[in-house]
Amino acid sequence: MKKQIVALTAIAALSTGAAASASAADYSVKKGDTLWSISQNNNVTVEQIQEWNNLSSTLIFPAQTLQVSGDAQAASESTYTVVKGDTLYKIATEHGISVGELMSWNGLSSDLIFPGQEFSVAGQAVAPAQASAPAEQAAPAQDSGQTQSTEGVSGTGGEAPSSDAVQSMTVTATAYTAYCNGCSGVTRTGIDLRANPNQKVIAVDPNVIPLGSRVWVEGYGEAIAGDTGGAIKGNKIDLFIPSQQDALNFGVQTLDIKILD
Repeated sequence: MKKQIVALTAIAALSTGAAASASAADYSVKKGDTLWSISQNNNVTVEQIQEWNNLSSTLIFPAQTLQVSGDAQAASESTYTVVKGDTLYKIATEHGISVGELMSWNGLSSDLIFPGQEFSVAGQAVAPAQASAPAEQAAPAQDSGQTQSTEGVSGTGGEAPSSDAVQSMTVTATAYTAYCNGCSGVTRTGIDLRANPNQKVIAVDPNVIPLGSRVWVEGYGEAIAGDTGGAIKGNKIDLFIPSQQDALNFGVQTLDIKILD
């Protein structure tokens, strides 16, 4: 019996070793990771990780998979299959491209995507994805995330997500536009708001809400924490609204938000 236990233990150890070896070129980002810490743990440079993963910045997200070996780069694909929890911003950032490029290459007219869709992430168009929305999403809700209207912003549109949020809080909210004097229209994380006026983006204090987080905002819906601002400190956010007049009409409001990831 003892010999049998020892033999089984050895087999298990060999299996574990094989699995570890097979995935050695991949690394799943954990909360608190930085490109520098990942590079040090894998004996590579930050620049190498950025090159192997087509990253144009050092912004990374928990659960993001990174190549940490040059051997895996040769096997990288020019297409990406959407998984649950993905957003266009997250996919674009992981592949070092803009949301506008991703939408253009794949013939997208909105930011509504579904698991199973296949997107080109290298500039070559692919056939339109055939994946369909889940039954409960086939008919868009009142606040579907495809359009941005004044009523949806200042009213009560956008049901709170049923899943548990990472954190909930009450914030003071104002609004801004991409067409003010001196504005470039490009956010801190590289989103071109003029090219993507329907994108839901909020400016945040990164010490309170991490950049790149998905955030549900009362009356606004699900947005990306993709911008910052000199006056955005503490529990305060700034909502992007395409129309300058609508942004002015928004004023200052107290809203509930939920940080989703």
